[in-house]
Amino acid sequence: MKRNYKAIYEEWLCAATDAEVKAELLSMDETEVENAFFSELEFGTGGLRGIMAAGTNKMNVYTVAKATRGLGKYILSKLADCKKVAIGYDSRNYSERFAKLAAAILADMGIKVYIWRELLPTPMLSYAVRSIGCSVGVMLTASHNPAEYNGYKVYRADGCQITEEAARDISDFISKESTFKEGADPDFEALLTSGSIEYISEDVYEAYIADVMKNSLVDREIAVAQPTVVYTPLNGTGRRPVLDVLARRGFKKVSTVPEQTFADGNFPTCPYPNPERPEAMKLGLEYAEKIGADIMLATDPDCDRVGVGARTPDGGYALLTGNEIGLLLLEFICERRRALGIMPKNPVVVKTVVTTDVAPKIAENYGASMADVLTGFKYIGEYIGSLESQGKEGDFIFGFEESCGYLTSGYVRDKDGVLAAMLICELASYHAANGRSVCEALANIYEKYGYCKSSLRTYTFDGPKGFSNMQAIMQKLRSEIQSFGGLSVESVLDFKDGIMGLPPSDVIKFLLAGNSTLVVRPSGTEPKLKVYFSTTAQNEKEASALTDAIAKDIESYIL
Repeated sequence: MKRNYKAIYEEWLCAATDAEVKAELLSMDETEVENAFFSELEFGTGGLRGIMAAGTNKMNVYTVAKATRGLGKYILSKLADCKKVAIGYDSRNYSERFAKLAAAILADMGIKVYIWRELLPTPMLSYAVRSIGCSVGVMLTASHNPAEYNGYKVYRADGCQITEEAARDISDFISKESTFKEGADPDFEALLTSGSIEYISEDVYEAYIADVMKNSLVDREIAVAQPTVVYTPLNGTGRRPVLDVLARRGFKKVSTVPEQTFADGNFPTCPYPNPERPEAMKLGLEYAEKIGADIMLATDPDCDRVGVGARTPDGGYALLTGNEIGLLLLEFICERRRALGIMPKNPVVVKTVVTTDVAPKIAENYGASMADVLTGFKYIGEYIGSLESQGKEGDFIFGFEESCGYLTSGYVRDKDGVLAAMLICELASYHAANGRSVCEALANIYEKYGYCKSSLRTYTFDGPKGFSNMQAIMQKLRSEIQSFGGLSVESVLDFKDGIMGLPPSDVIKFLLAGNSTLVVRPSGTEPKLKVYFSTTAQNEKEASALTDAIAKDIESYIL
């Protein structure tokens, strides 16, 4: 039955007391009303994510409060033996307000709340959950999305994002909550004074920094080959912990991009603060060129991803893809672990199904097994947890995904941009000490294992019909398809009903002739269809042409 969005709008118009929400409601035209109220903001394994605005499918004080009350009742019902929650927030507009609102609501329900005193990265929320011994963590962040977005991510006791089952249970509790409740929201400051809410100790911060540094793989090389580094937090949370770790590891030639160093939820110089996007890296590269830096690092607003620009042999700069950074780190980690005598007997590398097909070749070369998991770092975190349950957590040496997420041990269960920044600087020192640049090291990997170009293209489907249009496209792709870009489809992996021991997911992977692959999936956090290309060829020029040919064929189904 079609949702009566007009009636819901009228309810909000009557009941909303927040001045900003009220003003926005009064300014809406018919189309804006429909877009804001045609659906509820869906709660899944990634929690909530949406544009900050008035409406049932937007991020605002009312949708955050409703979700928090549902989460609180889930904790009291299902996790009553450990009624403790850790909360963190990033630099986005309203993140701190939403975090303190959630903290006050949960504390008022009799749940002990620990909240970071300042904005800090998402992996530090995962760490706090494990360190303090909480049953749940909440992070207010929209990661790398555009400035108008915010989100509400939920973590379980082991520091991983919640499972499908937990997400369904929490969603059920949320659905039973009304949007508006009588009386004022509980007071954060009063609950802090009473001890129901407590700031997370600085000792937890220091313990996290120490655990990051335990993953260091070089020492002498830093002293003899100091890389010149430009770092930008992209106006997010990375400034303090990244600069702390690099300084403590002995990196002395580190400078930041002034316009992007401090927190600013408007992201004025990079409104889409995603280190995978060239426009977000542009200012950092300009600074790198000015000072002749060896590498440029950028972390996204919640500092769980890191992008890299590296100086090329001709003196220019190249932006490395998430896959290329992953290959460099994987080869570096394996090579250094072997040299240091700390490679486990049965090393394990974990990647997502959309991540580069060169990685298994590197793992095989060093005697490591390669595990493929579904897209989303939570699945890598869950895999680490499964190793831990078998007493094999020490076998895990690296996990990564093509979207610039990396992790090398289980002290957290989410990708960690602070750790990755340290390792990338160490990698640069290591290669410099051995007479090569980062770009030359990457070229050596391709020469050793074969060239493969990995790329991503996204297609947006906004509005009420967007989701159904994506579903129709996925259904078309599940029909009989002979080839893409002149390459025959040799086999198809359809994850819809669950294969390879993985849970069901709306993902299709086409294995093409010549060791190329194509993966299609709807995004779990945005109204977008994502298409991943992995093309094997003699060189970058040939691979790019092949990617374009495959893209032309796939777009005949999408556009």
